[in-house]
Amino acid sequence: MLSSQEIAALAVKALDGKQARDITVLKTGEITVLADYFILCTGTSSTHARTLVEEVDKALSQAGEPPLRREGYRGGGWTLLDFGCVVVHVFLEETRQFYSLERLWSDAERIDPASML
Repeated sequence: MLSSQEIAALAVKALDGKQARDITVLKTGEITVLADYFILCTGTSSTHARTLVEEVDKALSQAGEPPLRREGYRGGGWTLLDFGCVVVHVFLEETRQFYSLERLWSDAERIDPASML
């Protein structure tokens, strides 16, 4: 079983490998019971966003950590992969700006995604 930090790092690597834009890692464990980490990123198109979701799912499933659930996959504007201790949010640009999760979770510590690669 992987730690939440290891799950987050695998997700970041998968997103980076498929050229996700603006990867943001928020350490949320001290401010909510929802998850230890929120990872946000932007896809350049609905096809790119689907590819990002599939790559994270594949990478973590191969590591023995399949998502507990997936929300919003068909809509394409915002897909959420819930790994329990890590939640990955894949957005299209307009949807990400509209929901502004970085602002909503501004109390969370920001982790440099490059430190997880």
